[in-house]
Amino acid sequence: MTTEQAWQNTKGFLNRARQFNQRLLDRYLPSENTILLFTAILVGLLTGFGAVGFIWLIDKTHWLFFDVILPWLQTPFGVFGIVLIPVLGSLISGPLIAYFAKEAKGHGVPEVMQAIALNGGRIRPPVVVVKAAASAACIGSGGSAGREGPIVQIGSALGSVLGQMFHLSEARIRNLVACGAAAGIAAVFNAPIAGSIFALEIILGEFTTSYFGSVVVSAVTASIVSRQFLGDTPAFAVPAYRMVSPWETLFYIVLGLLAPLVSWAFVTSLYWFEDKFDAWKFPDALKPAVGGLLLGLLALFIPDSLGSGLEFIGKALEGNVPFVLMLLLIFGKLFATDFTLGSGNSGGVFAPSLFMGAMLGGAFGVVVHQLFPAITASPGAYALVGMAAVFSAATHASITGIIIVFEMSGDYRLILPLMLATVISTLVSMAMRKETIYTLKLVRRGIQLRAGRDVDVMQGITVKEAMRPEAYTIPYTLDLTETTAMLNQYHRRGLPVVDENGDLYGIVTIFDIERAIERGVPSHTPVKDIATRNVLVAYPDETMADVMRRLSVRDVGRLPVVTRENPKKVIGLIRRQDFIRAYNLALANRAKVQHRMDQLRLRKVDNTEFVEVEILPDSASAGKTIAELAGSLPYDAVIVSVRHPSGLVEVVHGNTRLQPGDKLTVFVTATSKDKLLAALTGTASAEHKPATPI
Repeated sequence: MTTEQAWQNTKGFLNRARQFNQRLLDRYLPSENTILLFTAILVGLLTGFGAVGFIWLIDKTHWLFFDVILPWLQTPFGVFGIVLIPVLGSLISGPLIAYFAKEAKGHGVPEVMQAIALNGGRIRPPVVVVKAAASAACIGSGGSAGREGPIVQIGSALGSVLGQMFHLSEARIRNLVACGAAAGIAAVFNAPIAGSIFALEIILGEFTTSYFGSVVVSAVTASIVSRQFLGDTPAFAVPAYRMVSPWETLFYIVLGLLAPLVSWAFVTSLYWFEDKFDAWKFPDALKPAVGGLLLGLLALFIPDSLGSGLEFIGKALEGNVPFVLMLLLIFGKLFATDFTLGSGNSGGVFAPSLFMGAMLGGAFGVVVHQLFPAITASPGAYALVGMAAVFSAATHASITGIIIVFEMSGDYRLILPLMLATVISTLVSMAMRKETIYTLKLVRRGIQLRAGRDVDVMQGITVKEAMRPEAYTIPYTLDLTETTAMLNQYHRRGLPVVDENGDLYGIVTIFDIERAIERGVPSHTPVKDIATRNVLVAYPDETMADVMRRLSVRDVGRLPVVTRENPKKVIGLIRRQDFIRAYNLALANRAKVQHRMDQLRLRKVDNTEFVEVEILPDSASAGKTIAELAGSLPYDAVIVSVRHPSGLVEVVHGNTRLQPGDKLTVFVTATSKDKLLAALTGTASAEHKPATPI
């Protein structure tokens, strides 16, 4: 049986299951809360058993590679046999990902967030099997990745498939996806509270009663299942640490400032390696093996960088790891994870970030404890706090970071320094980079997420599209009476003020004139004497979202629009009414895109996927608008957004003009991909960059 036949049989089974479930719903008419509770429990059960099976599969794979294959390899290769172990595992995971489910590539959480934001929570059933098998092969063979990312994606996919089987609405399917994510974390780490918070804070991005109840039920159910098979003890056996002195708070603050630096290096290097491997013209199925080779070479010098490292974290929490080794492992784990996930292998970033945090905190704890032994706890306490600080800096999820470490250690006595260091690290990290390790991957695909959804529609409208192009201005030599007359003539309550050269001098409103008259200012006073000089301005290439964030700092009703070449040259005006008009325009553009995508789904078009197409300097589409290209674009392709070289992301519409360097995110069918590429690049030949699946 071919893969396509197997997929068709699976879809047939799902369709029959939907029909059966719909007959049950039509006959017994259960209440909305009953359906929600039942499906949440079912997702928890399935994910709980799935997590137990996944952990068992990792253990057996590890046994196979390290207890069976490694001794056999060491006979001819000696110590160099370890180099080949990650390569062999990657030769299994790489083809699985490349040929059966590209969504299984990487750490998985961004794919879940994308499914919720853009795909109505729909995740293909093959992702469950491929993600489990590929991640087990990767982690079991020493790949530096966590098991939480895969189980989150597996649990989310189970929730999505279940929602589709019951023919539930998109809102319910998204809810079940979040339930699966929460259940996955709860089962793997024996942390139901952290799993629930993770799903709400990271996956959904919002805390609401409707979501909270079902998510908690699913997490608790999965945790009960996992405890029956894996035990109910905390993930780490942590000694009884406590704060020794109030002065110790200062050291935890310093640790909170160091954690974002490690997090920044981790996120930056990970995506740098991912870019290099993605741009490399080499079979995708074999790229993870190259990463495995680099990892194996690293393991010759730092063997403890292999695997998820959870057992080694336990040693650091007990204070049993030498200072130099902890310092070395911060960077060893960073590069090990870069080699593993940057090359396209499958696994999570949760555990590596906890590992680096434990090593950072432990090394820092050794230093401060040797310098100030009377007022500081042992290094293990700092390792515990460092785990949460680095994780939170990478994910901007301080609540999850605090709760997960608390639940994994089962110790409440360090909660105060834990909270302090974690919040500080999160705030500093947000100042350094507004995107998280999860959302950065989506932003690079042209998908802007806020509050768990692609809702920042104002990112898709530029100031140039929304501004009033008429550049009415007031010369600064006019007196107050003449200025009032000009404002009435133009039907404006405020306008920019310019000097004798036509350069922006300030801005004046009718309220400024009224206040001046109330203070007794003579009517013949030049308007420049009362105009506001410290003026906020907007640029035509900015998004309306950027302008709104700037306006939130000051209560301003209008902004002059100036050019970047000459910041004093006024070319337009943005008023409050223009924000409403821009918002409606953005919603209309987004609705058109969503409608086209829904049409493809309703028509049951197979093998639809998101791809990225780069416009090259010699592309036939360079310099043309979407409207001009409409006739040559395939109907089964929806251009979702365009990311410009400047980093600006906007939702496309007919007047969007493509320029070299632009990267389009397109929802397209497999049969139309070649036609799409030919229309955008001028040819589908090899010299043009192919469409990249995302």
